[in-house]
Amino acid sequence: MIQLADARRIIAAAEKKAEELGQPMNVAVVDEGGNLIAFERMANAWLGSIDISQKKAWTSRAFDITTKDLGANSQSGDQFFGIHASNDGKVMIFAGGVPLKQDGKVVGAIGVSGGSGVQDHAVAEAGAAAL
Repeated sequence: MIQLADARRIIAAAEKKAEELGQPMNVAVVDEGGNLIAFERMANAWLGSIDISQKKAWTSRAFDITTKDLGANSQSGDQFFGIHASNDGKVMIFAGGVPLKQDGKVVGAIGVSGGSGVQDHAVAEAGAAAL
């Protein structure tokens, strides 16, 4: 189970990576049920990415997969094509959502938005590593 202290540590690690990249980000952490535990918007991070970061975290937890991998498998003709239209449009298929695991079990997820897909995924991975 992810506690608020865990979420804050995850966000701090993600923000450190974002600062290294020189890219302000929005970072969201959700619990096992996909409920938002903590959120941080770095100075000058895009306003439109607030919602996207939270939905990336939810998506990653809802399907226990990185949003990068989900996106790769949701292209025309692939097994998850059209999934982005499910769940009232809440599913994000952009890189930046990563499941959070403890002892091999998914206990939540992190969602990051504000840069390129490569940047978002790298920042999310750095945050996940802090758990």
